[in-house]
Amino acid sequence: MHFETAGITVAPWIPPLVAFVISFFTSMGGVSGAFLILPFQVSVLGFTNPSVSSTNQLYNIVAIPSGVYRYIREGRMVWPLTWVVIVGTLPGVFIGAWLRVEYLPDPRNFKLFAALVLLYIGVRLIKDLLAKKTQANADAEKRFQEMVSRHRQNKQGGEPLAAVRVLQFSLTRIEYEFYGEKFGFPVWGIMTLSFIVGIVGGVYGIGGGAIIAPFFVTFFKLPVYTVAGAALMGTFITSVAGVIFYQLIAPYYPGMSVAPDWMLGLLFGLGGMAGMYMGARLQKFVPAKFIKWMLGAIITFTALKYILEFVK
Repeated sequence: MHFETAGITVAPWIPPLVAFVISFFTSMGGVSGAFLILPFQVSVLGFTNPSVSSTNQLYNIVAIPSGVYRYIREGRMVWPLTWVVIVGTLPGVFIGAWLRVEYLPDPRNFKLFAALVLLYIGVRLIKDLLAKKTQANADAEKRFQEMVSRHRQNKQGGEPLAAVRVLQFSLTRIEYEFYGEKFGFPVWGIMTLSFIVGIVGGVYGIGGGAIIAPFFVTFFKLPVYTVAGAALMGTFITSVAGVIFYQLIAPYYPGMSVAPDWMLGLLFGLGGMAGMYMGARLQKFVPAKFIKWMLGAIITFTALKYILEFVK
């Protein structure tokens, strides 16, 4: 099947299959999988023009709702965190999209940028895994896993698997409770981080979830079981804005492919939709440490591969 905007020919079953496998695992860590879908498009499919970024964001739009639905249904959405992320990220996404088209249209330079982004994410995750876990996070995770174990033994009743209760939501600070443990963070710190992440995500075409989710866990010490839904929801909203912006600026760059390849993005998105739903559904049965080690290894390997290709 030929995809005209992307300028590639590929069997129609490959994009959804690849997206399903990637998103199944990455969604467990609050990441849509777009950060790995993009290298696949660039390196394997040969889709290298700027529209690969907007196509990647289109993947997010189609794929993410199924995962978000599971987190909402299970009560693991920290809504105040979600809104702060969206407000902070949106302006950055527009700036990032413009930078991508204006300054990084060359595939070689873009791959180096992508490598640096991925390397940072991977190193950050691995560093967190090697560091000593805070007692609050350890207690909350242990309690959550015990709850899951009891639930599996008695599926007919018992308390809900996940419970996030907001304790404070103001212009300066947000606090919430997760199975008896309290977690908090400054609003402006999250918003500033989100703005920077939005710029990077707008350039790369990932919406920012792959960058911001590890920050929540490593820097703000929030449990992965409670930030995954917020990170995915924030990525969804910013991806919608990114696709619209890329589509609007496309006429101003007539000699360049800027708007998304809609058919390719939809195929990736359909596979991602199924993968994210299953990943979100099974996340509670998978240790957080395994999720983070898996993501860290894949991300770091991809980054180093791109850097080696650039220096050759």
